[in-house]
Amino acid sequence: MSFLELAKKRYSARSFKKIPVEEEKLKEILEAGRVAPSAVNFQPLQFIVLQDKEIREKVASTYSRDWILEAPVIIVVCGDHSRSWRRSDGKDHCDIDVAIAIDHMSLSATDLGLGTCWVCNFNSMQCHKILNLPAHIETIALLPLGYPSDETDFNRHTTKRKKFEEIVHWDGFRIVKSKHRSSN
Repeated sequence: MSFLELAKKRYSARSFKKIPVEEEKLKEILEAGRVAPSAVNFQPLQFIVLQDKEIREKVASTYSRDWILEAPVIIVVCGDHSRSWRRSDGKDHCDIDVAIAIDHMSLSATDLGLGTCWVCNFNSMQCHKILNLPAHIETIALLPLGYPSDETDFNRHTTKRKKFEEIVHWDGFRIVKSKHRSSN
């Protein structure tokens, strides 16, 4: 399958089968995150793989939706702010580097027949405390992982995404009114 087909196949899985993820597949997904590009190659990434039910339940308590407990694996994706590159205006690229790694892992999971869902709406400070992390490590996202038991509309990109012309600008920026949102 082409890369674009793979990207369109990926979706936010929120229901998982009770099937464990094979170690070789898990390692391949983590490797995809490890090799992701980062600003100045500083690699401020840390991945905490949770498979034990008790620790998954503790971390899942930082998120307000029960479906996350269906995932047999939760990868807590962290950023090391003591190692991330900062632009001359002070912008810290840690979150950007972590996002690239999560995208690589999500696409790798999709390629292997697994599902993921980026979870950012969790109590990061509580998760940090549960995992007993040092101060310079931030829990940025939770990535539940497993064999999806739900399905998605694979044609959703034609109806649920902005049109190409609304987000692509050639030789300069121009404002385009979206038909998908109100003009307020």
